[in-house]
Amino acid sequence: MSNFNPSAAEFVPRFDAPTFMPGAGLPAAPPAESWEDDAVEQVAQQVAAVDIAKPEPSRPAKAAREAAPPKVPASSAQPATAPAPAPEPEEEEEEEEEVIDQSLFHDQRENVNVVFIGHVDAGKSTISGNLLVLTGQVDQRTVAKYEKEAKDKNRESWYLAYIMDTNEEERIKGKTSETGRGQFETKSKRYTILDAPGHKTFVPNMIMGTSQADIGVLVISARKGEFETGFDRGGQTREHALLAKTLGVDKLIVVVNKMDEPSVKWSEERYNEIVTKLTPFMKRCGFQLKKSLWFLPCSGMTGANLVEPVKPDVCPWWKDGYSLISLIDSMPDMTRDPTAPIRIPVSGRYKEMGCTFIMGKIEVGTLTMKSKLCLVPGGQRIELVGILTDDQEMQCCRPGENIILKCRGVEEEDVRSGQVVCPVKHQCKVSNEFVVQMQVTDLLEHKPIIAAGYQAVLHIHSVITECQISKLLFECDSQGRRKKKPPVFVKSHAIVICVITTDYPIAIETFKDRPQLGRLTLRDEGKTIAIGKVLSLTVPTGGASV
Repeated sequence: MSNFNPSAAEFVPRFDAPTFMPGAGLPAAPPAESWEDDAVEQVAQQVAAVDIAKPEPSRPAKAAREAAPPKVPASSAQPATAPAPAPEPEEEEEEEEEVIDQSLFHDQRENVNVVFIGHVDAGKSTISGNLLVLTGQVDQRTVAKYEKEAKDKNRESWYLAYIMDTNEEERIKGKTSETGRGQFETKSKRYTILDAPGHKTFVPNMIMGTSQADIGVLVISARKGEFETGFDRGGQTREHALLAKTLGVDKLIVVVNKMDEPSVKWSEERYNEIVTKLTPFMKRCGFQLKKSLWFLPCSGMTGANLVEPVKPDVCPWWKDGYSLISLIDSMPDMTRDPTAPIRIPVSGRYKEMGCTFIMGKIEVGTLTMKSKLCLVPGGQRIELVGILTDDQEMQCCRPGENIILKCRGVEEEDVRSGQVVCPVKHQCKVSNEFVVQMQVTDLLEHKPIIAAGYQAVLHIHSVITECQISKLLFECDSQGRRKKKPPVFVKSHAIVICVITTDYPIAIETFKDRPQLGRLTLRDEGKTIAIGKVLSLTVPTGGASV
């Protein structure tokens, strides 16, 4: 007998129905490419395997359509066959996709962001400062000034670090607390240096800086005892290397610094000892020797092997022949998407001469003075009156550029780090609840498990906010297969798919659609406890704006 009911109420589609959220009926995930027993290697290979995949050629257009707010009819009771709205928006979209005159770009060379990471006192700021001196970005009068300041503080050897450490407290203590910036250029490329802090107290600032980087330089001290302190448990060498990989840094150069120290004296034996100990760990983090991982000796203080190759009479055994800059300069151009909708995570802001200035890096898309922009979350429109990079005013900027937007129509207090500048027509998605796949690292001794309700600090692009793991959906085995029964809790080194909620909506996208906005790190009490990627979102009703 038929179950058809002729008296049933007429079906009325709901255009404002909430987006489907994956639940217990999620299909099993395909097995990961490769997993090893070591927990750190599981993490790195998981993230690396996803990063390698490139979007299809049609991905930018698809992502743009998905990011646009849904069109909701005036009445939800309208039939599904209601006439389509006027086509004005489509015409506007065509205008946004017009061919940009390449002559408007101030420099055809690619901008590459290089972050210097590593344990405290490894010499990151000294190397960064000396690079700027050797490439002609700092004049000798300024160098002499810093030498005098350092001598007055009884810190004669710190004067090169003063170029990057502009904060007086940093200079007094000799410890970088904020990410320093500098620029230099070669014949083929332009470079932005990001000098990340090394002390574990300032890891959040290190994460912020590294998330903007294209290439990582892990600085290791060759001085007796200093390498061991940084690499042993409690040092920052391991955590920085792992975070760099999970934050999207695919190329890592390990520079063994302080080779000129009296305890080292450019010893080949000491250099090989350090390389031998580091190589297995770096491989477990997902880096491949000579493909995404390189080693070289140097002296940040003397400048040996930074710009010019070290002289044979100083280091006769260094046969590879490349310096730090020649190695970086030889790398192929970064893979970026200039046609995607603009995404600029906000890293800072200030007010000057009646205008609000917004700082950030263009992750994808091409920015022009004609771009119609807004801030997300919030959807507040921005009147763009200037684009600055390297203290120059520009008409157009490509992905990878670190820029400052000169704006009207928005107050300084309305702008905060973690927001995203994006097109009005193709806004970044916003959510305070999303599904993630994450690898648990080492949990705290007094918090040995993660269960529903676990609270932590979430880092995702320039967002830093408190969050809660509200539900554990699946635990995965070592092959990436999902177990049938939802877990009550998970321990260190588990792979888990879970729901994370935040107190307020944040700008976020899935890792598949926009990797730069879909990588995340969870920290608790100053320690990294999990890393992962965003799988899906719960988008608020009514579109991408809140």
